[in-house]
Amino acid sequence: MLHFDEEQVRGLLSYEELIPVMERVLIRFSSGQIQQPVRSLVMVPEHSGIFGMMPAVDGDVIGIKLVLVYEKNVALGLPTHQAVIQLFSAKTGEPLVSMDGRLITEMRTAAVSGVATKLLSKPDARVLAVLGTGVQSRAHIRALRLVRSFEEIRVWGRTPLHAQQVAEELGVRVMLELEQAVRGSDVVVSVAHVNEPLVRGEWLGPDAYVNAVATLGSHRRELDDAVMGAAIVVESREAAMRESGDILKSGASVYAELGELLAGSVALPFGRRVYKALGIGAEDVAAARLVYDKAVR
Repeated sequence: MLHFDEEQVRGLLSYEELIPVMERVLIRFSSGQIQQPVRSLVMVPEHSGIFGMMPAVDGDVIGIKLVLVYEKNVALGLPTHQAVIQLFSAKTGEPLVSMDGRLITEMRTAAVSGVATKLLSKPDARVLAVLGTGVQSRAHIRALRLVRSFEEIRVWGRTPLHAQQVAEELGVRVMLELEQAVRGSDVVVSVAHVNEPLVRGEWLGPDAYVNAVATLGSHRRELDDAVMGAAIVVESREAAMRESGDILKSGASVYAELGELLAGSVALPFGRRVYKALGIGAEDVAAARLVYDKAVR
């Protein structure tokens, strides 16, 4: 059985290829072609960790991502997310490949936001605001540059030095005040670690678009109720109604799944729009399949 470490995965994966793969898997998921339960979580309270299991059956491949989230790893200089993805033959059950899943998680998350941004933001979107300075901040800047021709990209973080590091690395503009970063932006990306609302509706324009990527869990929020009055788009209705504190606590309804909008079975919404990201196993399996197919081609 093959095994790919993170550097091997990095050499086989690009946003240019991954974004269209995510478009196709989202359509298959929403049309019922993929079998996938909502993720299972096991808490590791003695170490403030979370162990997640995300399986999916997609055509001739079965896959599962095992992901561990340890927020305190930041202080240790380690990634907060560690993961392994395993693929099997759906015909025989034979194991095909295992691979490091940390980079796949990073890239497929931003790639799906790229799909959503291309679909839901204004075609002439000029200003992008990224709230947060970690791995997903950098990943989203790289991915979203491929789907919109932004004239200005802003980055805000609680630690100005970290924002400056992102700015120097990727050629973007540092914003010292959160509200100033959001106001006037056509696209907002929320990727800062939070438990309470970070983005306020009063700061957003009437046709602004938000990628809300920062929170997972029924008790956590990143958007206030005014933002949640927008048209809410998700990957999976079932997952959103279990795992999104923004939806559950605000009482907001889900307008559509991304796959429904991509397939044209639901019309695109008007006005302010929000993609509430949670991540689904089908995305990880499709990304791992892309890596595997390129390796054995």
